[in-house]
Order: sequence, then C-alpha cells, then structure tokens
Amino acid sequence: MKEITVRDFFDAKKKDLALSLITDPETLNKKIGSPHINRPGLALAGYLEVFPYDRVQILGETEVRYLQSLREEDLFYRIRDMFKMDIPCIVISKGLSLPPVIEYIANELNIALLSSRLTTINLIANLSRYLQDIFALEKTLHATLIDVFGLGILLTGKSGIGKSECALDLVHRGHSLVGDDLITLRYIDDQLIGKPGREFGYFMEIRGVGCINVERVFGIAHTRKQKTIDLQIELMPWQENMDYERIGMVNNYAEHLGVKIPIIYLPVSPGKNVSVIVEVAAMNMILKGVGYDAAEDFSRKINEEIRKKTMQKNIEGKSDETGRSDSNK
Repeated sequence: MKEITVRDFFDAKKKDLALSLITDPETLNKKIGSPHINRPGLALAGYLEVFPYDRVQILGETEVRYLQSLREEDLFYRIRDMFKMDIPCIVISKGLSLPPVIEYIANELNIALLSSRLTTINLIANLSRYLQDIFALEKTLHATLIDVFGLGILLTGKSGIGKSECALDLVHRGHSLVGDDLITLRYIDDQLIGKPGREFGYFMEIRGVGCINVERVFGIAHTRKQKTIDLQIELMPWQENMDYERIGMVNNYAEHLGVKIPIIYLPVSPGKNVSVIVEVAAMNMILKGVGYDAAEDFSRKINEEIRKKTMQKNIEGKSDETGRSDSNK
C-alpha cells in the first residue's frame, strides 16, 4: 500500500495550502496511508468507536470553537484519548489558535499540528485533490496517447504495428501528443487519466529516422501533460479470415483499473490511412455523445426500405388477385 510521510506532504503543499508547523519537527515523520480526510466532530465529543483515525484530520472554525468552550480538564482527557489513536496529522484552517494544552499533547504523542490560512472549504478541496492524486490507482502499458478533437485516444497494439507513425501524422494534422511508447494510467475521480510514463519530455521514436522531440518540432501547443481516456483503438495486422466489425452495431469495451472504455479493433494493412480513420472514429464518438449513432441510423433506414418494399409487394399481390377475380367474372 502506498504511503507518504507528513513531511513529504508538508514540503509539497506548504506554499499552496499556506501551511505552518505548530508542533516539533519530529512530528512530521509519521506516515499518511489514506487518500481521505476527516472532520472529527463526534470524536471531539468523546465518541471514538467509528473514528477514522488513519486519515488526515481537519479542524475548522466549528471544531476549534467547540474545543475552546470545553473546561480544561475535559479538553485534556478528550484530546488525549483521541490522539492516542495514531492520527497522521491535524490541519487547522483559517490560522485559528488552539488551546495550548492541545499542542502539548500533540508533541507528547508525536502528532503533527499544521496551521493553514485557507478557509475550511478551500483547504478540504485542495487537500482532497492532492491526496487523491498521490494515492490514485495506476498502471503502465505499452501504448501511445493522443488528443484528437478533444478526446483522449489510446493507441495500442504490438510493437512495430505503427502506433508512433500514426500519432506523428495526427500531430502533423493539428492534434496533440500526450505520450508515446509508455503510458501511465491513473484512476482519479471515477475517470481514467493517461499521462506520459516518462518524465523527460515528449520524445517519439520513428523507425528509420530516430528520436524526435515533438514539443520542439511542432510546438508546445501540440502537447498535453495528461488526458482523460475516452477511446482505445487496437491496431492489428490485417488477416483474411478475421471477422471484423463492419457496421458498428456491436460495442466492445476494454477495462483498465476497473474502468470500461470503448475499444475499436482496427486492422492495419499497407497503404491504409490509419490517422484519418482515427480522426473519423473520434468524430463518430463525438456524434454519439450528442445523440446521433450512424450505425443505428443506417440500420433504421435499411429496415424502413425493407418495410416499404414489403408493403409494395403486398399491394401488388392484392392487385393481381383482384384482376384475376374480375376476369373470371
């Protein structure tokens, strides 16, 4: 399980959260092991049976005013009982002051007290985003990720199938590269986010040419730091006996980190303009998002045409029967 120390958190967010340390520096050595935060309302009142002590605790104005209203003896015992539960750290919003006994107990039991000048709402929002990002589920895979018309397109397939060449052509056509060859997928806020698996720039290996820096060649406007993944396109070698989807009525999905995303299996053969097909797939998905499905429209029109022809045949059949009946008379 992933962990960070309170010191790591303090150093990383000291400026953004306007943090200052109240207790001794040694209290920063504790570890944070949960992406969630907690406001210890009932715990301050003495109810600790379901207290999520392993989370970062936030004290807002309500909690601080309640603590200030307690008699010193009650305050001492309640805070001591609560702090015995191995809390990682406590962050106080608005720069509010706590009774001195709380700082004494925190130092005694090795719990960091941090003060933030942010309002409680802003503190919770910023801290939650930071912890969600730190503790997000992630995995790395061999792929290329590109932003096409605002959609995150994940190109996958065997090495040498042409993912990088396709991405290069798409960048040349005005789209943006997120990462090539190695992509890190992260699960954040019920979304699948992709970013480069390496942190040293937007390099791309083109066989026969070598490595190029996409940011330098095409400009920073053609690169993205990360992108939500909306569609996966699996590039596959063309096989004569393979049954490929032709109409688009069947929807296939790939699953990454528990998130299902649509996947298209795209056969690749010499002379095939893959980048244009990727653009069309992106535009088709955008149309589906606004309520238009070309496959369903095509199927509906075919069925309507069949219905019309069937009705016409029935009418013609009845006319022939009527004609034969009249001639017999």
